[in-house]
Amino acid sequence: MSQGRAMSSLAHRYLDTLTELLRLTAVTDRDWRVLSLDDGFERVSGAAREAHAAGNKIMFIGNGGSAAISSHLAIDYLKNGGLRATALNDAATLTALGNDFGYDEVFAKQLELHARRGDVLVAISSSGRSANILRAVDVARANDCHVVTFTGFSEENELRRRGDVNFYVRSAVYGFVEVAHLALCHASFDIAMGWKGGT
Repeated sequence: MSQGRAMSSLAHRYLDTLTELLRLTAVTDRDWRVLSLDDGFERVSGAAREAHAAGNKIMFIGNGGSAAISSHLAIDYLKNGGLRATALNDAATLTALGNDFGYDEVFAKQLELHARRGDVLVAISSSGRSANILRAVDVARANDCHVVTFTGFSEENELRRRGDVNFYVRSAVYGFVEVAHLALCHASFDIAMGWKGGT
């Protein structure tokens, strides 16, 4: 087999694996009940609509690639969805809070000031073990926020059990988990915006 054909075959295997991981996404509620993907999406879009209607907001948090997903989705919810949405990852804010309180507190400190009852927090973490994300969820819970989580890696990761809706991608490969998280977030948003099929 030529080098070109081998690479093409590997590329198709990669994309097939990603597709399968998306199809096998596990969705659960806060009581660990299994939800369908459609039900999970509807709960997220319903919480977002309810928050906006009540004058509340949707906040996205994540580290690294998950921070980029957070920014991407906050912009889409704001610009295309017309909903109050923000990503809590401004560089100056993170470095100031990290310097003064430690990196574990960079999102929690923002939520202590910004979170209000009825807000929605979308917490994205490939490992589901990031201390700053877990601390932020604690603060969101203390303020009666609705929490949505996106995780991967270990099935037993702590964040996976902390949301009202939890999306879990069964992979320990960063690329698969991060791309799957972005696809799931986008699918939930696009369907809520009226996508009915087609390209």
